[in-house]
Amino acid sequence: MTASTIAIPRARRPRNGRLPWGSPTIYFVGFIVIALMLAPIAYIIIGGFRTNSQITTDPSALPAPWVFTNYADVLVSTTFWGEVLNSTVAAVVTTVGVVALGLMASYVLARYRFKARGLLYAVFAAGLMFPMTVAITPLYLVVRNLGLMNSLGGIILPQIAFALPTTIIILVPFLRAIPDEIEEAASIDGCSRLGFFWRMVLPLALPGVITVGILAFIASWNSYILPLFILNNEAAFTLPLGVQAFASQYSVDTAKVLAFTSLSMIPALIFFSIFERRIVGGLTGAVKG
Repeated sequence: MTASTIAIPRARRPRNGRLPWGSPTIYFVGFIVIALMLAPIAYIIIGGFRTNSQITTDPSALPAPWVFTNYADVLVSTTFWGEVLNSTVAAVVTTVGVVALGLMASYVLARYRFKARGLLYAVFAAGLMFPMTVAITPLYLVVRNLGLMNSLGGIILPQIAFALPTTIIILVPFLRAIPDEIEEAASIDGCSRLGFFWRMVLPLALPGVITVGILAFIASWNSYILPLFILNNEAAFTLPLGVQAFASQYSVDTAKVLAFTSLSMIPALIFFSIFERRIVGGLTGAVKG
């Protein structure tokens, strides 16, 4: 028997070019997992349309009738919109700082060759093992000594610092994947290093830049531990801290607390849903790089 007579089986492909459906068990398990994840969110949102008596009588029932005054009271509250503004400012400034500093540091680590490059990259990688909760007490002392207590700057600067390790780990592979021939051709055409950075590096690394920006924004928006230690003035509260304060103030009004909680998490859910593909695409590019 020769090699030419051996029949090599090939994977069967459907005639219409589409992949076959998987096992129903996998879809069933996936449906259960998704339901378990979405059920608490749906309960909180729907609970805001109920009264306290409805929640006490039957916590799992649908609103009967639907009550819109809880959401209306929250939406006309100046406290809620002030906390939204504080969270937005903190998240935007943190994102800009993380992207700017992370991109510059990643560019040096990826494109320049010097003796301490590997050690410096290892230091940033080691930063992933130290979450903010571990260093919350030293951070509190540093922020207090800098005079940044009860200010957004006191939470923005630490958030930028602790987001840099993740940012650099993601961006370095993107910048290393840029061929050296492009930089040499740009240099021959008279392009400076700074010009090459703005004209070539930034557009080519844009998927990674968008990914780290989204991650930094969401992390800052959902931050709770750091504002809890730094902010004592209600006028400077961010939204997660405002939810806790609102729940303490209206502890007997469960329906209104659920409405406030729903409105506070909806912006983050919408933002993450819109840019979900950007996050996955950026992380995939980082792994390939």
